[in-house]
Amino acid sequence: MVMLERLFPERGLEVIAKLEYMNPGGSMKDRPARFIIEHGIQDGMITSNTHLIESTSGNLGVAVAMVARVYGIKFTCVIDPKTTKTNVKILEQLGANVEMVQDLDDQGGYLKTRIQKVKELANKIPNSFWLNQYANQLNWQSHYYGASSEIAEELSGPIDCLVAAVSTSGSIMGCARRLRKKHPNLKVVAVDAVGSVIFGAKPASRELPGIGSSRIPEILNRDEIDEVVYVSDRESVQGCRDLLFYEGILAGGSSGSVVAAMQKLLPTLPDSYRIVTLLPDRGDRYIDSVYDDDWVSKLRD
Repeated sequence: MVMLERLFPERGLEVIAKLEYMNPGGSMKDRPARFIIEHGIQDGMITSNTHLIESTSGNLGVAVAMVARVYGIKFTCVIDPKTTKTNVKILEQLGANVEMVQDLDDQGGYLKTRIQKVKELANKIPNSFWLNQYANQLNWQSHYYGASSEIAEELSGPIDCLVAAVSTSGSIMGCARRLRKKHPNLKVVAVDAVGSVIFGAKPASRELPGIGSSRIPEILNRDEIDEVVYVSDRESVQGCRDLLFYEGILAGGSSGSVVAAMQKLLPTLPDSYRIVTLLPDRGDRYIDSVYDDDWVSKLRD
């Protein structure tokens, strides 16, 4: 965990970021991948003959491929054209079978198309097991017993606010539930992408993977979220670059979204306030997008 005191130098404000990109697979998705697979092995749902299947924008796929490689389990990963080239290469090197969908869904994204492909594969591949990160309760539990427990144990003193990016909602649900055990008055702020439908906004085209969704996750409990801040692709990119410029942290698009959201929240904060946030993934996998001026120039305003 690091204090973002250069990026947020305001008197009385503490912003503490947990660097989840330091996990072995490069993102917070290592936690649910390992948690779900190892629970499946323990209860006999997953064996050496199982063929894992999952839909992902990239990071969970890398995490599952890594764990599947360790346990000698087959894995097919369903991705879309917005998955970064680097993540695709990593998936292939880890031995995953990669299936890429090409058709947009009715929300202008690829998630529903990916899910449809997963269901087709599950009906066709013998001994298949769909991890189903949007509905699997083990998703949020992995963060409850993982990152948020580490935060709760290591930080002394109060925490006023948790700010976290949302997609499957596993990390924000798990962290909010764990941190509220110790800090019952914790405010929970979800950072969502402009164009995402998770909280009822109108669907629109989105370019950054890893944040937002074109469906409402089954594991989300809206009542546990106090506020939602929407961030555009351009704002996320600027957040990434601010984080790099002021803190020397090269992080991915979701991290930039969180930074941009906190910058929007600044005028509303009291004089003394402590925020905890998560930086979900590495920036080196976004060199050809977030950190590429030509790619950024093509984003919609």
